[in-house]
Amino acid sequence: MKLIYTILGIALLATACNSQPKEKKQTDAEETPKGDTTAVVEVTKGTRRMERTVPSIVEIHNLDELNYAIEHYWDGFDFEAGERVAEYDTMDMCQALIDYAALVIPTRDYTPMRRLIERAEASRPVLEYFMTITEMVFHDPNSPMRNDELYIPILERLAESPLLDEYDRLIPQHDLHIALQNRIGHTANDFVYTLSDGSKGDLHDIEADYTLLMFNNPDCPMCRAIMEDINASPLLNEMQELGRLQVITLYPDEDLAAWRNNLDRMPRRWKVSYDDGGVITEEKLYDLRAIPALYLLDSQKRVLVKDGTNVIQIEEIIAYRETHI
Repeated sequence: MKLIYTILGIALLATACNSQPKEKKQTDAEETPKGDTTAVVEVTKGTRRMERTVPSIVEIHNLDELNYAIEHYWDGFDFEAGERVAEYDTMDMCQALIDYAALVIPTRDYTPMRRLIERAEASRPVLEYFMTITEMVFHDPNSPMRNDELYIPILERLAESPLLDEYDRLIPQHDLHIALQNRIGHTANDFVYTLSDGSKGDLHDIEADYTLLMFNNPDCPMCRAIMEDINASPLLNEMQELGRLQVITLYPDEDLAAWRNNLDRMPRRWKVSYDDGGVITEEKLYDLRAIPALYLLDSQKRVLVKDGTNVIQIEEIIAYRETHI
C-alpha cells in the first residue's frame, strides 16, 4: 500500500512538471541513396520523439511491474544514434526523463540513473546529449524536478567516464562535490553567522527542535514573498512562540549596506545574520547558485528540506513529524 501511495504522489509531481512537447513537424520525404536498396528516412533536427514502450507511473500496480518498467524504459531510444541524436526533440526527451524519474523515485534506489549514463556512453554525441538534458531536469536551479539524489549517481559516472578527458571531468567533479553537501538525512554543514551587533554564533549551537535556515538577499522579491509566507503561517508562528522553531536568515554577499538597510523590516525573533568574510561561498559549504534557499533542520541539525522555496512543504514536514515521529 505504501508503494501505491508513493507512486501516486510521484505521478502528481510528474504531471505538475509536464511541459507540452512541441508538435512534431512533418518528416521529410524518404530518400534512397544510389547503390543502396534500404530506404533512409531523413528526420528534421529536433522533431524525433522517443517511443514509449512501458506503462506510465499511473498504470503500474505492483513492484514487479515497476521494476520491469525501469529496466525497459529506454528500449525505445536509439543509443547508437551517434550524431543523429540531435534529431530528438529535446523538450520531449526532458519529459521522458521526468517520467523515468517518476518510476525510479519510489524505489529509493537511484543506481538506474548511473546505468542510463553508462548506456549513453555508446558515443560521445549521445553522452553529451544526456549530460545536457539531465542537467536541465535535475540540476538547473529553476527546474521543478531539481533533485540532487537523482543527479549524484549521474555525476559519479560522468566524473569517471572514459569518454571524457581530465578537463571535461572537472565540471561534473565540481558539481558532485556541491551535490554531496547537506544531503537529506545528513548533518548540515556548520558555519559561523554574524548578527547586526557583531556577535557571532554557530549554526549547530542553535537549540531548537527545528531550525529554518534561509539564504536571502534584501533586493530579492521572492525572498520577501517567502518571508511573508513564513510570517503568515499559524504553525510556524506557534512553533516559534513555543521556542521549538528558530528561523535564521543569512545574507551571503558582501554589500552589507543593503543588508543593514533592510534590518528594520525583519521579524525581531529571527536571527538575522550575514556571512562575515564570505566563508560559506569560499568553502562551498552550501549550493548558492540560486537565492532564496530554505533548509529545514531537525534538533540534531540533520537536513529535512534541502534548498527549498515552498513554505507549505516546510509546514507539511513539521506537521507530519509532530504526528508520526
